[in-house]
Amino acid sequence: MSRLISNKFEMKNIKYGIFLFLTSLVLARPVNAHCPLCVAGAGVGISLSRVLGIDDSITGVWLAALLGAMSFWISNSIKKTYIPLQKLAIYLAIFVTTTISFYRFGLINEHNGLILNLPKLTFGIITGGVLFYFVDKVNAVIKERKGKVLFPYQSIVLSLGSMLILSIGIYILINYFI
Repeated sequence: MSRLISNKFEMKNIKYGIFLFLTSLVLARPVNAHCPLCVAGAGVGISLSRVLGIDDSITGVWLAALLGAMSFWISNSIKKTYIPLQKLAIYLAIFVTTTISFYRFGLINEHNGLILNLPKLTFGIITGGVLFYFVDKVNAVIKERKGKVLFPYQSIVLSLGSMLILSIGIYILINYFI
């Protein structure tokens, strides 16, 4: 009996989810995103890291990429500059509020180990966030100096490629040196 109730509840949630998805497709407005592929790629990276049981520090790197892409998306949607270094302020605000909320709700714990005296997830978020911001600035300089992108999907290749290299570096650090 309880299994039947559970299945009805699951079907109701699935139907509700499909309804919300279809409604969002109909009502969606075009946006000037930083890079929708970066957001999707980072989200896939986070999902895979959790499914495969990958270390929290590497998951933090991909979480930082997702937060970074979303912060650029938000800052690019704001048409006016209200404060100096507005893009950086939005970037930092999103990272700080996310990290604080992760601590508040117990998603970051020290039981998985520490790197440089930081919980592994926090370490991954910080290193990934710094690298993601730096790579975005380098990409902007390349575009400005050359007047164009050097190859198709340059932004996503540089952003996600740097996150992949950092993930491999942290993996090597954890497995061979710590």
